[in-house]
Amino acid sequence: MTDEIDVKELEDVVVRFSGDSGDGMQLAGNIFSTISATVGNGISTFPDYPADIRAPQGSLTGVSGFQVHVGEDKVYTPGDKCDVLVAMNAAALKTQYRYAKPGATIIIDTDAFGPNDLKKAEFKSNDYLGEMGIDPDRVVACPLTQMVKSCLADEGMDNKSILKCRNMFAVGLVCWLFNRDLNLVAQFLREKFAKKPAIAEANIKVVRAGYDYGANTHASTPGTYRIETKHKVPGRYMDITGNKATAYGLIAAAEKAGLRLYLGSYPITPATDILHELSKHKSLGVITVQAEDELAAAASAIGASFAGALAATSTSGPGICLKSEAMNLAVIDELPLVVIDVQRGGPSTGLPTKSEQTDLLQVLYGRNGESPMPVIAATSPTDCFDAAFMAAKIALEHLTPVVLLTDAFIANGSSAWRLPDINKLPDIHPHYATPDQAGHYTPFERDPETKVRYWAIPGQEGFTHILGGLEKDEHTGAISTNPENHNLMVHERAEKVALIPVPDLEVEGDKDDADLLIVGFGSTYGHLHSAMMQLRKEGYKVALAQLKYVNPLPKNTADVLLKYNKVVVAEQNLGQLAAVLRAKVDNFVPYQYNEVKGQPFVVAELVKNFKEIIQKA
Repeated sequence: MTDEIDVKELEDVVVRFSGDSGDGMQLAGNIFSTISATVGNGISTFPDYPADIRAPQGSLTGVSGFQVHVGEDKVYTPGDKCDVLVAMNAAALKTQYRYAKPGATIIIDTDAFGPNDLKKAEFKSNDYLGEMGIDPDRVVACPLTQMVKSCLADEGMDNKSILKCRNMFAVGLVCWLFNRDLNLVAQFLREKFAKKPAIAEANIKVVRAGYDYGANTHASTPGTYRIETKHKVPGRYMDITGNKATAYGLIAAAEKAGLRLYLGSYPITPATDILHELSKHKSLGVITVQAEDELAAAASAIGASFAGALAATSTSGPGICLKSEAMNLAVIDELPLVVIDVQRGGPSTGLPTKSEQTDLLQVLYGRNGESPMPVIAATSPTDCFDAAFMAAKIALEHLTPVVLLTDAFIANGSSAWRLPDINKLPDIHPHYATPDQAGHYTPFERDPETKVRYWAIPGQEGFTHILGGLEKDEHTGAISTNPENHNLMVHERAEKVALIPVPDLEVEGDKDDADLLIVGFGSTYGHLHSAMMQLRKEGYKVALAQLKYVNPLPKNTADVLLKYNKVVVAEQNLGQLAAVLRAKVDNFVPYQYNEVKGQPFVVAELVKNFKEIIQKA
């Protein structure tokens, strides 16, 4: 008689893979998130990279993590803490256990917990579980390295190549624990290693070994788990990162506008993947240039814009500093340009692999002169597609540079994305000069209602003109130092941006009678939404307003903010959005919740702090 194992259904689960930065934890997490998205589960991921280029093996600073939250319905965050922690070595257990729930299952490779490993991880004794207060009954202690070596003994692989497959054993074990289809894993690996089929098959063999280990030993657990998809919407889905979604949004915008896409960029963490992704799509007419520096990257994009392309440049905070001179050139020339700022920890090189929202004031005001520029902040990995598309649409239709703010959290994180029908995306109509302007065209003739100048492409007969960094006469386009003309042009550039129509600010939750309104912008949406929902479950009346369009602000912003007795502005900086809103909205005096840890918000901490605000007299 065979033992039967219980299969329980869960609403959601959080799994965290952790190990040395060379242990393939990002790939392991990507596989689990991709196959979960493929079967229709909601997912949210958080890759947590070390800042060291290559820390010593087994060291505390070299641990790389990847957290995956999988749910039967939409999930909004990668989760505060994990239900399952995979720790590939002693350092991973030491640094990552704080992210595990009290009753979490811990999977460890006992072969990576030898005396030398424990010393590197700064354990004081061989009783590492006791030292950390971990119940051994919750630990799946597996001689993972030795089992992988045995599994691949007949494959003719060298020891280094065999050890690179250790992460796949952990993937197989987690797939067994959550009833995942190994055929989906095999398909993923064969596609990833299409040019190295032997490597693909070796990894697949190890995945199956990990799965069988769990099935044969029951892996110290009373049962396995299944997460069904609650609301299935027909369509094609993929697990997509924010950077890839940003690239796809630009491609879609170029298609709708009938233009070629040009990206001028310089590699910088965590924005480089946008350049990598767009460079793969030459067949769609995409042009990518890796310039020698940030200023050259932006300047080349401005040249492409002048020539009639949809032009973009991508970077992170330090690169925005360096691009600012060129961005101002796009402002005074009134040329369409999408500037993508994937925010990271600062100042200076700061925390290059971590996430913050500390560039807001820089992109709003960090240039010389009066330099108004629309700013859009994406709210999730999948929203990066829509935000990039809308940034391009605004740039082309209003002839202005537009800043798209994302950050490391959503740029590297991923969600399940339903591929859109491009025919259902909004049309994009660049604000071209009209044929009847030929022969008497001047570059700063404007639409009287929108203040948008007319865009003429070089080479069109009758539309000869010059643009440049010096102020121009409103009527002739010639260089002008006339005080009244400069005053007029400054006002018209500002008015043009202020007149750009953006959607109203929406309020979620108890919008009519909330005791507290939570206000945020950009990537914190998932955590703030989850905190609001938790507070409402506990009987509090709470609402949320998340800003996606920061400049110009939605027209109803003041009405929303002044409607509630208590408002808290929550952001991952020291109060930049709160400062902007106080400057823009008379008599607005909010509470503030500010964290600058390089990590996403923790929902439990948000709930605790928001309760304290509600309960204040």
